[in-house]
Parts: sequence; C-alpha cells; structure tokens
Amino acid sequence: MKILIIIPAFNEEKSLPGVIHDLRENISLVDILVVNDGSRDRTEFVARDLGVMVLGLPFNLGIGGAMQTGYRYAEQHGYDVAVQFDGDGQHVAAEIVSLLTSLRHGRSDIIVGSRFLNPGEYRSPFFRRIGSWIFSTVLSAILGMKVTDTTSGFRAANRRVIEFFARNYPEDYPEVESLVLLHRAGMTIEEVSVQMRDRTGGRSSITPIRSAYYMIKVLLAVFIDLLKKVR
Repeated sequence: MKILIIIPAFNEEKSLPGVIHDLRENISLVDILVVNDGSRDRTEFVARDLGVMVLGLPFNLGIGGAMQTGYRYAEQHGYDVAVQFDGDGQHVAAEIVSLLTSLRHGRSDIIVGSRFLNPGEYRSPFFRRIGSWIFSTVLSAILGMKVTDTTSGFRAANRRVIEFFARNYPEDYPEVESLVLLHRAGMTIEEVSVQMRDRTGGRSSITPIRSAYYMIKVLLAVFIDLLKKVR
C-alpha cells in the first residue's frame, strides 16, 4: 500500500523533530507530509530541514483546513492510506502498526486509535474527560456502536475515506463531526487501543472555557449534520 502520514502542525517547532524521529525509527516505506497551518514560529523551516514534504498554508485555517489539505494531497497523489498523526508528540509512532493491521483486514474504512479502550497511564484533563464522556454517549447512539475516544486525532483511513474527506471535512474541531459524516455516507468505523503520552512541546489551545464552547459548538454541528444531505 502507498501510505501517507499527515501531520497538521501549528507552532510545533519544538516538538516536530522528535515526532519525525519517532516516525522514522518505527515506520518504514511511508511518506511524511507536514501541513504547516500558518504557524508563527519556525515550524515550516524545521520541517523542511528534517527532509519531509511540507505544504505551507498562508494563514491559520485550524485543524480541519490543515487535514483537508492533507487529504486532498493524498487523493491527488494516489495514496491508498492516509494516517493522521499529531505534531505535538502525543502520538506514538509504533502504534501506527496496530491501525494499519486493522485497516488491512478490510472490515472498516477508518481506524481510530483510542486512548480509553485500555487507558494505561494516560489521563486527560478533567474538562476534557467530561466532554469526551458526553461525545462518546451521543456518538455511540448515532453510530449504533460503542465509541470511546471521539476526539482522537490518531486515525488511519483507506482510499474511500481519503476521497470523501478531500471533498467533505469539517472546518472547526473536526474529529467528532467527521465520524458522523462518515457514518452517514455509509462507511464503517473501528477503534483500536493505543497508548498516548503528554504533548512534548507547545501548549494546548483548549482551556476550560474553550472546552465548554467546543462541546456546545460540536454538538450543534453534529445535529445539523444529521439533517444534511451527504454527497
């Protein structure tokens, strides 16, 4: 399979070298694409110095715009699989094998790496745990399956999903909403257990106040998506 690792990156100059090193140490025969989402630091220069492919957005579009850029690149260049891998160091490159193995079995169109099937030592902040529980309850009801980690940005998608996301991808906080869109398009979703770690650089933009705003906004978007016609 022709595999592309998509790394959306916003102000990740400190963590990016470690992320790329982790990928190169643990995964072979893949291409790595960093989508620099209008960073104000040296993220793009660091990525280029590391010798990976780089797409630079002229200004910050958010994770949705950065990921759709990556999916469009994957579609146009004939990739069979696209793996979303965060640039902040939370994801563990060795866990990609678990996602790809499940995807190769052909039962599902997208594999989501879940922190909460077997959480181990990972523990998210309190407000995120509340939001995750609410999203999990709502999405499990909509999808007709148990979903434990709706906000995970660690995913492996097949060609069918690549083509769909190149055309349809939520702009803001897209992880939850994108699963609803895939379900409505008739695609199958599966979770596998993965370990994650604390971010290695920068800081999260999700504060307690923004967590509440995020939760309300995403839930409204999800319910609107249920009324939309998916193409």
